Amino acid sequence: MDIQIRDLTHTYPTGVEALGGVSLDIAAGARVVLLGQNGAGKTTLVKHFNGLLKPTRGSVRIGDWDTREHSIAQLARRVGFVFQNPDDQLFKTSVEDEIAVGPTYLQIAPDEIQARVAYALDVCALNAVRAAHPYDLSPWQRRWVAIASVVAMRTPIVILDEPTTGQDAVGLARLARLLEEWRAQKVTVVVVTHDVDFAVEHFGDVCLMAGGKLLARGGAEVFAETAHVSRAALDLPQLMRLAQALGLARLPAHAEEFVDALAHENGS
Repeated sequence: MDIQIRDLTHTYPTGVEALGGVSLDIAAGARVVLLGQNGAGKTTLVKHFNGLLKPTRGSVRIGDWDTREHSIAQLARRVGFVFQNPDDQLFKTSVEDEIAVGPTYLQIAPDEIQARVAYALDVCALNAVRAAHPYDLSPWQRRWVAIASVVAMRTPIVILDEPTTGQDAVGLARLARLLEEWRAQKVTVVVVTHDVDFAVEHFGDVCLMAGGKLLARGGAEVFAETAHVSRAALDLPQLMRLAQALGLARLPAHAEEFVDALAHENGS
């Protein structure tokens, strides 16, 4: 399912303009990452996708729905949202029951709910803690409970706000596998993150934001625009920093590209 954003402006009741005229098209099945420091407008932008915020000016369309004409409850059928702080969306007394909340709300048949919960527990590696109270788990495990809750809803669009926070290498690898599962299922995925290395490694569609505006959009080449990277207050991905330190002409995003660039520099 696609997302269409037209001249989106959002001003909070305090008078702060968090978004200033953002326009963006996200095709159905696309995988897009929003990068920028705190205050860039990333979270404000994605909160418009599920109706948590409504445009001050402009519009947001989720498929054929204008978000101003639909409630949060209605949009929940199309957009699954994992908050930056998973504690904001956990309220059941067991992991298993928490994961079942979304499908139950959607009035899915009981046997299908069980199947969805079983799948989410498996793909998110939560079987060992399925009977545990979410608040007895570590913060990174609670994040996976929140992710599993969205997995079980099987919405055509998924929003992940800072999903790499607190994750170790195993958790990051699991997240990468889940992204591939969603790609195969043609789920539209939008990720908000500060993690430039994860973003470049797993996303070919990168949006840089600062000051409530979209600065640049493209592949890893957006990092070659030093003015945009500086304004977004981002560091270059590690491989690009290493390439700079070695004086390479190209800024590779992936290990294979780095090896090729180094070989080219050395005349191999």
